[in-house]
Amino acid sequence: MVRRGLVLGHIISEKGIEVDKAKIETVERLPPPTDIRSLRSFLGHAGFYRRFIKNFSKIAKPLNYLLLRTFHLSLPMSVKKIKELLVKAPIIQPPDWNLPFEIMCDAGDYAVGAVSLGQRKDGRVHAIYYASKTLNEAQVNYATTEKELLAVVFAFEKFRSYIVNSKVIVYTDHAAIKYLLTKKDAKPRLIRWILMLQEFDVEIRDKKGVENVVADHLSRMNHSKGGPLIEDALRDDTLYAVIDKDSWMLDVIRAIKGEPLTHLNYNSKRKVLAEAKKFYWNSPYLYRFGSDGVLRRCVPADERSEILRKCHAAEYGGHYGHFRTQAKIWASGFYWPGMHEDARKFVASCPECQRTGNITARNSMPLTYNLQIDLFDVWGMDFMGPFENSHGYEYILVTVDYVSKWVEALPCKKASTQESIEMIKNNIFPRYGVPRERIKRWFDKKLVKKEFKPVA
Repeated sequence: MVRRGLVLGHIISEKGIEVDKAKIETVERLPPPTDIRSLRSFLGHAGFYRRFIKNFSKIAKPLNYLLLRTFHLSLPMSVKKIKELLVKAPIIQPPDWNLPFEIMCDAGDYAVGAVSLGQRKDGRVHAIYYASKTLNEAQVNYATTEKELLAVVFAFEKFRSYIVNSKVIVYTDHAAIKYLLTKKDAKPRLIRWILMLQEFDVEIRDKKGVENVVADHLSRMNHSKGGPLIEDALRDDTLYAVIDKDSWMLDVIRAIKGEPLTHLNYNSKRKVLAEAKKFYWNSPYLYRFGSDGVLRRCVPADERSEILRKCHAAEYGGHYGHFRTQAKIWASGFYWPGMHEDARKFVASCPECQRTGNITARNSMPLTYNLQIDLFDVWGMDFMGPFENSHGYEYILVTVDYVSKWVEALPCKKASTQESIEMIKNNIFPRYGVPRERIKRWFDKKLVKKEFKPVA
C-alpha cells in the first residue's frame, strides 16, 4: 500500500498535507528578483503554497508594492522571510467532515486575517488553511464593526468548499458582531453580508484579542504611509450634489432613506415610492433589482456614453444591433431608464456601422425602369471628395453606364455643375457618343442649375 505520494504539487501522507520539498528547494535557490518579470515569477511560486504560511499578505506586501514599480526597502528581507517560511512550512491536516469547523477572524486597519482552525482533536486544534487579505481603499475607511464583519465574510467565502454543510464556530474579539445577525435597521452593506452568512450553520463566540493571536498576526500590520485615517463616509449632501443631474435617482434614494419628498406632488410621490421598492441603496451607488434577481447599478447620465461605446464599438463589442447591445449592457450589470432608446440611437449613429451595414428597404433608392437598353444610352454621375489636394485636384467625378456598368473616374478641381459639364464634354461624349436619353445626376440639387439641362 502506498503511504506517501505526490498529488498536485503536495505531499500527501498519513501525517497530513506537506509542501513538495523539491519545489521548495528550487524556490530557495532562486536569486533575488531584479525586475518586474522575475518578481512576478517568484510571487507565483511562493503563492502556490501560501496556505501553509501565516501572515503571507503582510510579508509579501513590500513585493506587491514593487509590482507597481514603487521601490521598497523591505524587498530583500521579504524575499528571505518567504523562503525561510517555505522551508519550515508546517504539516496541515485534512478536514474531518464529522466534526465542526472553527474559524478565528480578526481585522486590522489595513488587512483582515482569517484562519480555519479545523477540528479539535484530543484537546488540540489542527490548522487546515491560513488566509489573509489586504483591504482596498474603500474598505480601509469602513468602521471597526464593518471591518470585523468583513473578516468573517471573507473567511466564509474563502472556506466555503469546506464549511458549506458543516457546523461552524467563529471566534472573534469584537462582541458586537453577534448582535448584528438580529439587527433589522443595519446598513444595506451589512444586511447583504448577514444574508450571506445565513446560508451557513454558524455560531459566533467572543474571544479576546490577546487570546486570538493567530488571526491577530495576520491582520495587525504596520503601514508605511502616514496621515490620519478617514473614518467618515461620503457626506449625503456631497453625494446628492453629484447625482443631482439625475433627479430620478435622487428621488429614489431619498425615498429609500425615508426622507421627505416635499418637492413632488401627490401622484409623483406615490409613483416614486412604488418604484423605490425595486431599488437598493448601498452608498455611493444605487442598484435595481432585475426580474432575474440580479442587482444592477444605476448609471448616471455622464457615464452612459462610455458604457454604450464599450458594449457596442469596443474590441469586444462586435458592433451588434441595438437589441444585442442593450442585452450586453444588461448582462454587464448596468441599468438606466430609457437604455433601449439610447442603445438604438447610439447604434444608428455609429460611423462604422453606417459604412459597413446593409441598406434597409426604407432607406434604399426607388427603383426606376429605363426604356433605352443599349450601351452608353444612360449615364449616372456623382462627385466623391474632397480629398487631399493633388496637383490642384480635390474631387473625383464618377460616371457609370447603366447597361454595362462601365465606370469612368475623372479628377476635378471643384464640385460644381460647370466642372461636370466640361468633364463630360471633353471625356465622355468624344469617346462614347451623346446619350440618347439623359444623364442622371446623383449629386446635390444645388449643383443642378439651368446650364446643365441642355447637356442632359
